[in-house]
Amino acid sequence: MLILWVPVRFENKHSLSKENNYIFVANHQSLFDIPPLILYLRKYSPKFVAKMELGKGIPSISYNLKYGGAALIDRKDPRQALSALASFSKRINSNKWSAVIFPEGTRSRTGKPKKFATNGIKMIAKYNKEAYIVPITINNSWKVYKYGKFPLGLGSPITLKTHTPIKITSLPFDELMVKVEAIITSHIK
Repeated sequence: MLILWVPVRFENKHSLSKENNYIFVANHQSLFDIPPLILYLRKYSPKFVAKMELGKGIPSISYNLKYGGAALIDRKDPRQALSALASFSKRINSNKWSAVIFPEGTRSRTGKPKKFATNGIKMIAKYNKEAYIVPITINNSWKVYKYGKFPLGLGSPITLKTHTPIKITSLPFDELMVKVEAIITSHIK
């Protein structure tokens, strides 16, 4: 797949059954992280956790987020965020969908990962105890906009790599999050 003449490689060496729910947890480098995730994870019915602002004013994207099952959270209102995540978590469980969440909360403009916030994942896990967390490392998508909108930073392939799925109940939650963050960040180049 190419985005703006930038090759995109998605590496998944793991068998993911369509029968399971998954929580795809990834680092976030740019808006170019999202189309490949939608494309390559489509058979798992991925639904995103997104900031509320994306639910307004962006043709197609806002509509899909608002009416397609995503969780739109207000990052300034923790009560609203937790309520939206609880509702979202129940929906993905009952519909056998999967969740995609970027625990950094916002994009990294330099590729260097930010500290993961785990409350969103914790809420999703609470209502999806049979699910698996699939860590995903994204590399180089930040380079597309490293100079701003012009000139585009072309030439570095965007790579997305899935890591071994981890059953939510296999570890205490805090240990699980430390492990997931370590796996993702240790593969960022």
